[in-house]
Amino acid sequence: MHETTALLIELGAIILALGLIGRFAGRVGLSPIPLYLLVGLAFGTGGLLPLSASEDFVAVGAEIGVILLLLLLGLEYSASELVDSLKTQYPSGAVDFVLNALPGAAAALLLGWGPVAAVALAGVTWISSSGVIAKVLTDLGRLGNRETPVVLGILVMEDLAMAVYLPLLTALLAGVGLAGGSITLLIALGAVGIVLYLALRHGRLISRAVSSDNPEMLLLVVLGLTLLVAGIAQELQVSAAVGAFLVGIALSGEVAEGARKLLTPLRDLFAAVFFVFFGLSTDPTAIPPVLLPALLLAIVTVVTKVLTGWYAARRAGIGPRGRLRAGGALVARGEFSIVIAGLAVGTEPKIGPIATAYVLILVILGPLAARWTEPLVGRLLPGVMGGARPKVTPGGKGAGHEKSPGGEGAGPGASPGGLPSAPPSTAAGTVTPSSSGHGPG
Repeated sequence: MHETTALLIELGAIILALGLIGRFAGRVGLSPIPLYLLVGLAFGTGGLLPLSASEDFVAVGAEIGVILLLLLLGLEYSASELVDSLKTQYPSGAVDFVLNALPGAAAALLLGWGPVAAVALAGVTWISSSGVIAKVLTDLGRLGNRETPVVLGILVMEDLAMAVYLPLLTALLAGVGLAGGSITLLIALGAVGIVLYLALRHGRLISRAVSSDNPEMLLLVVLGLTLLVAGIAQELQVSAAVGAFLVGIALSGEVAEGARKLLTPLRDLFAAVFFVFFGLSTDPTAIPPVLLPALLLAIVTVVTKVLTGWYAARRAGIGPRGRLRAGGALVARGEFSIVIAGLAVGTEPKIGPIATAYVLILVILGPLAARWTEPLVGRLLPGVMGGARPKVTPGGKGAGHEKSPGGEGAGPGASPGGLPSAPPSTAAGTVTPSSSGHGPG
């Protein structure tokens, strides 16, 4: 068969399969991420039907998927929102890092994988899935709850931390040493600082320069600029994903809104391709040996995320029920855990199987934890609730729910397929749900 013909057939089959799987996941109320990973495992090396003709194309599509994920994430934040969140949420962000990164690092060291793998696995266990969480909060009708801004604040801190963590991880994986890693980190911090300054002081000028009434021109300019900056960032060992994130932050207002609408379908397509590619690069026979460590790590980090939510909600003056709901909502891992593992797998191949198994477990357990943590703890440990427990429906609607003064305010939505769409926005230093929605989660 001609190579181009084989490429078209394989790509068509993959994309059609992803579409059907996404529809099925939506109907049964699941994130499609684990199903995308399973498709990749089935068609990769050691799978049921290995693909060959489309491998290079899928690899490039996966790179674009990561770039678009971070670009769309950056478009959802303004520089002022990030600064406000940093000022108010940093203690909760620090607790989140300590409680959830350390188990991953400790697991890698106990398995004898070395310090670089420890840094990578720490990131895998640290970052929650904003896409899955946004979809769960929407489905459970919790967008107006008092604990929801706390959950979104944690997600903002994690997303902002990625701008520092990813360059550091990239430098370590490249083996540049302490001096080179310090330089890379300084470049990344400097880039973040410059972009935040320019966005705060001159955001309108930047957006005006990119703006266009023609959707085609706007799409080409934003996408071209993002790929260019991502490539330059990659050359500087800062990470293409961080470059894309910074481009998103620099744009604001109508330009950001227009670019988000145009790029969201592309993001969903290429992000799905990224998950498939990660599955393709993971040998399914390598997963059973790490299934038990992945399960133990998942159990530990379910507990640590619940404790994170409890602490953050307590700082905000929220009652025990809201603290448990906040903790349960943060459990899911997904898109960024796989992004981190995808960066590391070339240098530390052992990361791939355990990250795949870990994400498969927690992307399924996450919605269950969000729904059942508060009722289950209320029944098993009524003393934690501080008194008699009012009846609360599993979906979170009912007595005992702590609502924000505005009631059921607008909040994060999720794009089809559970990918990150619109994260939190902040006002007067308090993180509140955005009216535009939040999302390969």
